[in-house]
Amino acid sequence: MSDTLPADILRAAAKWLRAAAQDAHRASPAPWSVTDENVVRCADGMIVADRSGTDHPAERADLPYVAAMGPATGAAIVAVLEQAADALEGQDVPADEPVLVLARQLLEGGPR
Repeated sequence: MSDTLPADILRAAAKWLRAAAQDAHRASPAPWSVTDENVVRCADGMIVADRSGTDHPAERADLPYVAAMGPATGAAIVAVLEQAADALEGQDVPADEPVLVLARQLLEGGPR
């Protein structure tokens, strides 16, 4: 992606994340929350992440993070990426620009 323009990287990440968040919402509608059972449940009660088989706090430590990164958060990140793409269109952007780093992380960890 080294020759890809920053705005294009941002838009590609937004496109991928929008689809992923929509798919997640269809399968497990927002909001997501951590329960006393040590699971993350979505709005319709389905389990999104399950750590009920452990009593060790370290093995359950990711549950709040998983719940926080549900489909609604994905949709908000899409809006940030699209707004940044519009604002940065045609500009030189440092490789370490935080929103560009975010977009690259999404693209590296997302589409296969």
